[in-house]
Parts: sequence; structure tokens; C-alpha cells
Amino acid sequence: MRNKFDEQLVLLNNELISMGALCENAIDSAVKALLESDTVLAADAIRTDREIDQKERDIETLCMKLLLQQQPVAHDLRLISSALKMVTDMERIGDQAADISELVTYADLSESKNDVHISDMATAVIKMVTESVDAFVKKDLTLAMSVIEYDDVVDGLFVMIKNDLINLISCNKLYGETALDILMISKYLERIGDHATNIAEWVVFAITGKHAGNGDGE
Repeated sequence: MRNKFDEQLVLLNNELISMGALCENAIDSAVKALLESDTVLAADAIRTDREIDQKERDIETLCMKLLLQQQPVAHDLRLISSALKMVTDMERIGDQAADISELVTYADLSESKNDVHISDMATAVIKMVTESVDAFVKKDLTLAMSVIEYDDVVDGLFVMIKNDLINLISCNKLYGETALDILMISKYLERIGDHATNIAEWVVFAITGKHAGNGDGE
């Protein structure tokens, strides 16, 4: 009985890894679409968002099956309930990558995209998403805590981009409408960082029984 349960937990881990990889691909495609003005890549990110939505439903079904059939307690219950929370944040990461891609399809950002720290911010949030899922799979509390702390780096990049935009506008190198589009993209990336932080906080809960965000126990 326990062996069967363990096999299903391995399947859950693999599904979460797969969903995390889809999120990374969606962010990567969306930002490359922006930097290369590539609407094909933008369409790829939007299509990947739909795959992420399906993966969320698949994982939710698996988690409910585990809860109903195995009636887990203590650590196992925390593990499955944390997975249910994590897929919600991953689904929203996919939504925000799609939102960035939709902006790329109609906004002309070609003259300004390399003058701000968008690429650096995208690299930072992809790192957070990758490491938050890794922390869950490896049950690595130290890695989860480092993801939470790294959110300050992403928040700092968001401030840098705002300053970049102010400087470009003041030098008449950027139209206000374009600046708003870039600011929206950076805000989507900042929100992705927040979702990765949420994932890491649920990892902490799965391991310790305490949520890093509010200190709640079991």
C-alpha cells in the first residue's frame, strides 16, 4: 500500500517538474519575443500557457485522488496540500507570460527594449521559478529560503527599470505610451517573482509545517 502511495508521490513530483519547465519556457519565449520582436515566439508563449492550464488540472486531479484514496496525514498531507497551492501560482505565472506576449504582438518596443533591464529581470525570475520547484522536489529548505530572499533582487530590478524609463523619457528617447508598455511588462515579471516566492513559502510549509509568509503551523 505504501509502495503504491510512494509511486504516486513520485508521479506528483514529476508532474510538478514538468509544469515548472513549462513555466520557464513560457517566460523565456515571452521575453525573447520582446527582445527580438518575434510574434512567433509570442504565440509559443501563449500556447504554452494553455499547456500550463491543462497541467494544473491534471495535477489537481492527481492530488485529489491521493487525498481521497490514501487519506494522508502529517508530512504527506502537507506535501500534497502544498502542491495544490503551488500549481495555482504556477498557473498564474503562465498567465503573466502570456500577458507579456500579448503586449509584444501589438506594441512597438523595438527602439527601447535594450535600454532597460528587462532581460536581467527575466533571467532573475526564471531562476526563482526553477529553484522554487527544485526546492520542492529535493525537499531543500535552504534553497527555498534563498528563493524567498532573492525576491529582493527582482524588486530592485523593477525599481531600476522604472528609473531607466524616467531617464529615457527625460532625454526624449522614449514615448510615454511605450514606457507604459515596458513598465507593464516589468510589473508582470515582478508578479512572477512574487508567485515564485509563494511557491518557495509552500515548500517551507511542506518541510517544516510552518508557512514562511505568516508563521502558521499545522
